[in-house]
Formats: sequence, structure tokens, C-alpha cells
Amino acid sequence: MSDIEREPRVNEKIRVPEVRVVDAEGTLLGVMATREAMTLALSQNLDLVEVAPESRPPVCRVMDYGRYKYEQSRKLRKARKKQQTTHLKEVRFRPKIDEHDYDFKIRHAREFLEKRDKVKVTVLFRGREIAYRDRGEKIMQRVEADLADVAMVEVRPRMEGRSLIQVMTPRPGAAPARRREEGEEKTGGPHPPGPRSPAAGAETPTESAPQNPSGGNEDA
Repeated sequence: MSDIEREPRVNEKIRVPEVRVVDAEGTLLGVMATREAMTLALSQNLDLVEVAPESRPPVCRVMDYGRYKYEQSRKLRKARKKQQTTHLKEVRFRPKIDEHDYDFKIRHAREFLEKRDKVKVTVLFRGREIAYRDRGEKIMQRVEADLADVAMVEVRPRMEGRSLIQVMTPRPGAAPARRREEGEEKTGGPHPPGPRSPAAGAETPTESAPQNPSGGNEDA
């Protein structure tokens, strides 16, 4: 078991005759008998914890050991949450790939990179296709350019058997542009304009009064 994982000695488990003591406020009290240091800690309802066993004499600190363990456990959980496991994903191309398939594979590569995974780009040559290695190199150049906003090349193109491979790694601090675009799409974009209101100063048409068919006045 490593020193990091080993539990420190506390209170009666500290077997040395004397220790260098640091109080709960961080003040160095100096060297004193272990029994005296334990009595001091217990009088404050605290523990005597050995924090530097390799020192001569060992350094002990007066603290609430239960609370200390809780805080250490909490820090460890937070650190584990921040850790991100990186996987190596593979996207395969053929030397004569059409535009539709190319776009489909590039989208997948981008999704992997935005999730902070590395991408192994492979151009697979079959049979006589090995004579068209220059096409594979052009595909690699195009992939690098199309993913330049989210990735950079970690391993330059090289042949492995009948495959040309290149490894892309997420660019540090790169903004996930595709996710931003998807967020804009979810909002529906700008709303279509509503019905137009009459311009200021324009007259609003009104119904005219019916006229007398005879052309004379109704009072006549």
C-alpha cells in the first residue's frame, strides 16, 4: 500500500516516545512527550494525528480527525469527477470515397473530438488501390483542414501495412462550434414576421354609405 493510501497513526497508535506538535491553529508548539501531546489534544476534544512520520521526531498535528477524513474524501471525489477518460476512436475512409460518405464520417469524427476523445483516421487500401496512396494523403490533408477548429494532428500520416493512418487529438480550449449551431437550431431561429400594420399617416378604408338609386336625396 502506498503512503498516500496508508492511514496515518492517530492517538494511541502513535508509539514513539516524543513528537513535534502543531496545534489546531497551525502554530508549532515544539517537541513534547507523546503522552503529553495526546492529553493536550483530548482536552480540546480533538485528536493527535501523525502527519510526517519520516521526520525525527515525527510531526503530529492536533485536529478533528473525523472531519479531516471527510474533507479528504470529498476532495478525492471532486478530483475524480474532473478526471476525463480519453478514448481512441477510429474513422475509416476509402481512397475513392464519395462526398456523402466523407461528410458522414467527418461528422462522426467531429462528435468524437467534441467529447474530448482522440480520433484515429484510417485510409484503407485494398488490392490495387495501394497504387493510389496519393489519394489517401489528400484525404488526410482534407480531414485535417475540416477539423482544424476542434482538433490538431498528434501523429502525422504514416503507413501501417495497407493502411494510411493519422491520429487527431482535441484542440485545447476549442469551442464546440457544432453544439452552438445545434443550440441555435433548437431555438427555431428568427420568427417569421407577423401581419403588417398600416403605415403611419395612412388612411384606413371605411365602408361608404349606400347611395340612393334614384340619385336624389332620401328626404325628398
